Amino acid sequence: MPTSAATREEARRLRNLFAAKGALVIKADVLQPAETLLDLYGEDIRARSYLTSDPLRGEMVLRPDFTVPVVQMHMESYADPARYTYSGKVFRKQEHDETRANEYVQVGYEVFDGQNPAAADAEVFAAIAEGLSGLPVRAATGDIGILMAAVRGLRTTDDRKAALLRHIWRPQRFRALLKRFGSAAVPPARAALLAADDPFANAGPDIGLRARTEVAARIAALRADAAAPPIATEEIALIDAILGLRETAPNVLSALRDIVVDMPAIADAVKRLEARLAALGSRGVEVETLEFEGSYGRTSLEYYDGFVFGFYATDRPELPPVATGGRYDALTARLGQGRAVPAVGGVIRPDLALELL
Repeated sequence: MPTSAATREEARRLRNLFAAKGALVIKADVLQPAETLLDLYGEDIRARSYLTSDPLRGEMVLRPDFTVPVVQMHMESYADPARYTYSGKVFRKQEHDETRANEYVQVGYEVFDGQNPAAADAEVFAAIAEGLSGLPVRAATGDIGILMAAVRGLRTTDDRKAALLRHIWRPQRFRALLKRFGSAAVPPARAALLAADDPFANAGPDIGLRARTEVAARIAALRADAAAPPIATEEIALIDAILGLRETAPNVLSALRDIVVDMPAIADAVKRLEARLAALGSRGVEVETLEFEGSYGRTSLEYYDGFVFGFYATDRPELPPVATGGRYDALTARLGQGRAVPAVGGVIRPDLALELL
C-alpha cells in the first residue's frame, strides 16, 4: 500500500525532532528472521505476523515492529548510553477489524541508558508528547513491573509464579490460572490421573512426539502442583486491587503505598513509580492529571516489563493509539545473551497524527 507524501513528510519531521535530541538515525531490514520472534513470543505471534519461507535464510517475517531489530543492533555495539531514531513501515495482520491498516509507518525514539531509568522514562515520554504537541490527544500510563513484582511476591510455588508471569500479557489466561491456583479443588479427570499408582498402566504403545520420560515429568509436576496449598484469598485480592487501579497517577501512588503494607514485594516497584513521576514533573508533564491504569499494557507484545504509555485521540475513540511505548529491560537481557542494558522507547504513527490535525 503506497504511503502518502504528507505521511512521509510528517515521518521526516518526527525523525528529525528525535535526531535533534541526540538520537542516531538507523534503518532495519523489512524482512527479519522469524526464529527470534518465535523464540521470544511463541507460536502466538504467527497469528499477528506475515511469515514467509526463504530457501537459504529459512522462515522470515515482515517486520512487525522495530524494537527487536533495534535491540539486536544495540547489543552488538556495546554503546551505553545510546539513543536511536528510525522511520519505516511495519506489518500487522488484522483478523477482526478490516478497517485497521495492516501496514503503516512508525517513527520511534529509543533510549538505552542505565544511569537513571526514571529520567530515561520521562525523557522518552516527553519526546513523544512533544512530537504530538498541539494535537487533541490524552495520555494513559501504567507499569507492568508492579504487577510482575506482586506475582513474584506471592506465597506459592516457583512453578505457579512462573506460569502467572508467562501469561501476564494474556489477561483471560492469567485470570483463569489465578482462580485455579487459589482453589484447593482438583478437576476430577486430573485427580484420577494423579491418584493412580502407575498412570502408564494399560496405556498401550507410545504415540506422538513426547517421550514417556517427558510425560512422566509432566505428571510429577502436576502432582506437585496439586499438593501445593492454594494462594491465599487475601493475596489474590491484592492482585485484583492493583489491576483495578484507574485514577490519576498521584492517587494511584497513594493507593499503592497502602498496598505495600500488605504486599511488601512491590515496594521497590512503587519507589520506581514515585521517581518516574518526579522525573516527568521536572520535564513539565502535568502529573497531577496524568492517567494511570493498573492493567494498562497487558495486550501488547510481550517485551514491556516496566513503565508503559499510550496517547489516544480525545474525540476519536475508534482510532488505534497514535503513539505507544514503554520499558523493556528484560528483552535486552534475552537478546544480549544475559548482558542486560536498561532500555525504554516509544513510537508514533504519523498517519494517525495527521488525521487529528
